[in-house]
Amino acid sequence: MTAAGALIIKMVIAAFSGMGAATVCHPLDVIRVQMQTSGSTYKSASEAARGIYKKDGLKDGLYAGVSAAYLRQWLYGSCRIGIYAYLLENAQNANIKAGLDKNAISLSSKMLMGLTSGGIGSFVGTPSELALVRMSNDKKLPVDQRRNYKGVSDCIARIAREEGAPALFTGAPATVLRACLLSACAMGITSEIKMRLSASGYFGEGGKAFGGVPMLFCATLVSSFCANTVANPFDVVKSRMQSSSVQYNSMVDCFVKTVTDEGVFKLWSGFIPAFLKLAPYTVISLLLTDKITKIVTGKEAL
Repeated sequence: MTAAGALIIKMVIAAFSGMGAATVCHPLDVIRVQMQTSGSTYKSASEAARGIYKKDGLKDGLYAGVSAAYLRQWLYGSCRIGIYAYLLENAQNANIKAGLDKNAISLSSKMLMGLTSGGIGSFVGTPSELALVRMSNDKKLPVDQRRNYKGVSDCIARIAREEGAPALFTGAPATVLRACLLSACAMGITSEIKMRLSASGYFGEGGKAFGGVPMLFCATLVSSFCANTVANPFDVVKSRMQSSSVQYNSMVDCFVKTVTDEGVFKLWSGFIPAFLKLAPYTVISLLLTDKITKIVTGKEAL
């Protein structure tokens, strides 16, 4: 199989795996966005969940914008996991050819791979990320300000038509920086901890106890906490710039106004739903990616 063919297969597998994870975890994304955007009065994730469900129900409330979440997996998720898996496999093959242990790859190298894959995916996926934020936040707006998008294609088409094509990349710098940091930690640290836990013997031979789920959960729990800690401020800025309820001149302007008006800790608003979403999302998406990859190629994905 050619290198391009191998990359495409990994990206398609990653996209389907991401859709499975998004189906389960999307309500936490809606809660996160509504807590982070301006005008939010929710004091906790549980209060936000109850309020959104009571006001708009399941389909139009907690699952608002799920079509954008699915598109996001094909644009962003496919690159983030697919390109990372491709780069990691190439590095492992290079080690084997050099007569080294295939896993003799430094944490910094793994994080650089994650940063690269996340950066590429986030830029490509910015329009879907914008649509996700707009659709997730729409019901929070006053009735006369709602856009009432019919779906992700309608949302993207209307933004391009009403605001201009460049508007589809609103918040792109914050989106890319967030994704680079998030992916570097989520992918790189997960791979590193997975390797170390596998060798520890605490999770069975080769970490295979219970299908490898407990080991992968522990690895992603740590990596998700690290990823959210460093990326959440950019997530808040991204959500605020893309919601368009308040106009900001730049990413820096949004940072300054948020801290000045609401305090520095506002940059970590939505941390709990973001963390609670990323941990199971990463477990589900990586587990599905690993299992499907084994079926299709006979190799491990990560």
